[in-house]
Amino acid sequence: MDFELRRAREKLAKEQKERKETARLKVERERKAREEAKKQREAIEEVQRSRRLVAAEAQLKTDQIMEENLLAGRGIVFYRLLEAVTFQGNGDKIKLPPSCFQELSDKGAFDKGPLYFKLSLVNEESSSNVDAADHKNHQTTHSGVLEFTAEEGSVGLPPHVWQNLFATDTQQTRLVEVRYVWLPKGSYAKLQPDRVGFSDLPNHKAILETSLRQHATLSQDDIFTVNYGELTYKLRVLELKPTSSVSVLETDIEVDIVGPDSAVEKTEQNVLIPLTFGKPESGMVDEGKYVYYKFSIDNDTSENVASGTAQVEVRIEAETDGGDTDLYVSRHPLIFPTQHQHEWSSYDIGSKTLILSSTNKSFEVGNYSIGIYGYKGRTNYQVSVSVQDDSNRTGGQHAVYSSSSMEIDTVECKNCKRHIPSRTIALHEAYCSRHNVACQHAGCGVVLRVDEAKNHVHCDKCGQAFQQGEMEKHMKVFHEPIRCPCGIVLEKEQMVQHQSSSCPLRLIVCRFCGDMVQAGTSAPDARDRLRGLTEHESVCGSRTAPCDSCGRSVMLKDMDIHQIAVHQKN
Repeated sequence: MDFELRRAREKLAKEQKERKETARLKVERERKAREEAKKQREAIEEVQRSRRLVAAEAQLKTDQIMEENLLAGRGIVFYRLLEAVTFQGNGDKIKLPPSCFQELSDKGAFDKGPLYFKLSLVNEESSSNVDAADHKNHQTTHSGVLEFTAEEGSVGLPPHVWQNLFATDTQQTRLVEVRYVWLPKGSYAKLQPDRVGFSDLPNHKAILETSLRQHATLSQDDIFTVNYGELTYKLRVLELKPTSSVSVLETDIEVDIVGPDSAVEKTEQNVLIPLTFGKPESGMVDEGKYVYYKFSIDNDTSENVASGTAQVEVRIEAETDGGDTDLYVSRHPLIFPTQHQHEWSSYDIGSKTLILSSTNKSFEVGNYSIGIYGYKGRTNYQVSVSVQDDSNRTGGQHAVYSSSSMEIDTVECKNCKRHIPSRTIALHEAYCSRHNVACQHAGCGVVLRVDEAKNHVHCDKCGQAFQQGEMEKHMKVFHEPIRCPCGIVLEKEQMVQHQSSSCPLRLIVCRFCGDMVQAGTSAPDARDRLRGLTEHESVCGSRTAPCDSCGRSVMLKDMDIHQIAVHQKN
């Protein structure tokens, strides 16, 4: 009996203990569940609080950007994200879609004056590190607008804008942020050419002004191109005032041009080395290359040359150890004479001399360039320019003429055709027939020593006389067909005439802008052709300017007619 009661008590105690443990575990689970639920509620509240803060910051930033856009656009907010495509054009004016025209018109942007846009490159997450560096250096520029004819969703960028936005060409799609802004008129610009020689251009600031006519804006660190004939210079914008981006429309800008960076390579550069009269300069030129020099003619020297009392001598003393040079001289604005564009030339083998005297009608006060061309091999030389007194030489020529005219009783030698005194004619003819021989070529008749006659030859094409060693160079220089960039194939003499008078690619100084430009074909307007205007001058002269007398806007090419017809000015 006692045993059964004891077992019952033990069983009851065990069951009570198990129930207590179960209750304790349930309470512990409930406590942990409450704590976990509390943590989850706190985490959710933290996330929601963070989202509210981010949303508030985004709204604040959006409001700030909107305020900046309103300030930048003077009350007009215009923003588009467009795909960049390139088109061939000059200057910095872009092409936008027609929908942009409608939006800008509705917002009254056209009433604010010229349109300016800030172009920013959109960073893509897939961009590489190299692209990121490009974005940093070429991320933002400014532009005007050319027309609203681009396809929807795209913006047309001319080469100038494309190169300033994108450092390298790529096949990836480029997205550009186009934002309307207002720009102040520029008052100062500091520019740096990429290589030496830009300051040598005649009236280089006028050339710069002509190039800037194709631009609406300038931005700091931009690079823009200036063309002068076949030469191309790239100028970096170092500094602008009053802001880092300015408008260049209808404003006068003070321009400072600093020297190029010393780290820039100096190979393949056209540089004018100054020459001093009477002081030779040593140099070296490789085959197919040019070395250029310059000198100036003042009023006194020009007057002495025009009166015949002096002449200017350009001389090259060259080493003849396998090399040879050609010499070209031109008067500015043709600052870099070449084989086909020059005013004076010499193709003599070895040393050579050019005499500029009163017989040269184009010789006058101004700056002149000397081009030394490496015809064959590498040649060391000395070049010099000097003013030679011509009065003594002229007097000597007259004296020789006077003494010869006093001779009497003379007979013409049958061999050399010279007039010899009759008392010595027999002795002279006997000696002359043994030692001299006359060239039998039609129109030549020059008398040579017998040993010299072997080297005396005539060109089969032009009939000019040369030494045997000079014939190869003469045939290559004067009679080898040359293709002009315009497509015509001519020999040397005809090519020089063609490129100086009729070639559409020849360089001329525009009478309206003062720049050296390609002449182009004949003017499309018959009246302009009668005036002798080239294609470029016909277009350039169509720009208007206010008349100094009445203030009316008159086309530049009609200004002289306007002055005569309206104001009776000659």
